[in-house]
Amino acid sequence: MTLAEKILAAHSGKDKVSPGEFLNVRVDLVLANDVTAPLAIKEFQRLGVNKVYDSKRVVMVPDHFCPNKDILSAEQAKVIREFARQHSLVYFEVGRMGIEHVLLPEQGLVLPGEVVVGADSHTCTYGALGAFATGMGSTDIAVAMATGEIWMKVPPTIKFVYYGKLGKWVGGKDLILYTIGDIGVDGALYAVMEFTGGVIDGLSMDGRFTMANMAIEAGAKAGIFSVDSETKKYVKARANRSYKVYESDVHAKYAKVIEYDVSKIEPQVALPHLPSNVKPISRVGNVKIDQVVIGSCTNGRLDDLRLAARILKGRQVSPEVRCIIIPGTQQVYLDALREGLIETFIKAGAVVSTPTCGPCLGGYMGVLAAGERCVSTTNRNFVGRMGSPQSEVYLANPAVAAASAVLGRIASPEEIIR
Repeated sequence: MTLAEKILAAHSGKDKVSPGEFLNVRVDLVLANDVTAPLAIKEFQRLGVNKVYDSKRVVMVPDHFCPNKDILSAEQAKVIREFARQHSLVYFEVGRMGIEHVLLPEQGLVLPGEVVVGADSHTCTYGALGAFATGMGSTDIAVAMATGEIWMKVPPTIKFVYYGKLGKWVGGKDLILYTIGDIGVDGALYAVMEFTGGVIDGLSMDGRFTMANMAIEAGAKAGIFSVDSETKKYVKARANRSYKVYESDVHAKYAKVIEYDVSKIEPQVALPHLPSNVKPISRVGNVKIDQVVIGSCTNGRLDDLRLAARILKGRQVSPEVRCIIIPGTQQVYLDALREGLIETFIKAGAVVSTPTCGPCLGGYMGVLAAGERCVSTTNRNFVGRMGSPQSEVYLANPAVAAASAVLGRIASPEEIIR
């Protein structure tokens, strides 16, 4: 079996499972946020049950419109706050919270070999830890909160092998954008993307989180990495419960195996209006921009902020550009503060926000007007994603985003630091 199949078999009481098979799967963690939880809570209450299956395994994170941007978002947050208190759930209030998919691994709430479901499509982020993690609808999440189980079909697995040597300024964001550009937004539809190869072995955890996060942008059910020394080092500092590591069998059956020589990959940019509309930075051309966003559950971790700071240190954001930087959690914010990164950003003329999803989904803290263009380290650039349907979003890594902020147009970091 593949890694994903082994995890699902273990969580369904079976010795073996195969793609296409329907299972009842025991879950280790259930997640919802301020946008998706209220509907899940409403459906949970309709079930007529008195309590969740395990209060320590249900997590609520108000991160999309929090701190509350208006009365409606305040009401949404109030619903989940009261429900979390009533059922003694794991809950992160403003001041202690962060962007959910950065926060949960940081807090040791997700561990290798587990099954995690969340009412958010980017729940697949946790596959970086060797977990089977997937997003589901709010009604499915309601049932998971009540029973501790989900009903699902075993997905096939596509194996992606990355070999060669990464170029300068090329990281996890570029690898996943290049992959999505190659296979398309439906290239891994309802499949598991298993990321392997020598390049992956040398990739930081932050880079792996970025890749797993965007598996959904290729239509995948999950993205997953094997557990290695890097994973164990990350988990050891955070885990407060035991876990089990699973590995793909040598002769596991894959739906497809796709290989990439990364030495040929430049920093990538996804042009409007699909994450698959990818070009290498050298072929993007002269695209003037109005805004840059560095953050989100894709690239709001400490490594991402360090990368942006390397570009911005001693330089100024173009007077024609708004640069918004959003640390993924309070801990990331504090670590960046201690390292002097926040000072670098502010001196460069950027604004630094408290952790929030905010602009990624066109919520607040960076909504675009008609005709405006934004370079963003987020994960989606659909029509109207960050505001007006007449605006444009270009996806890139933090170094490209920072260089673009300085030069006022989409730019390579090579133009700033050679």
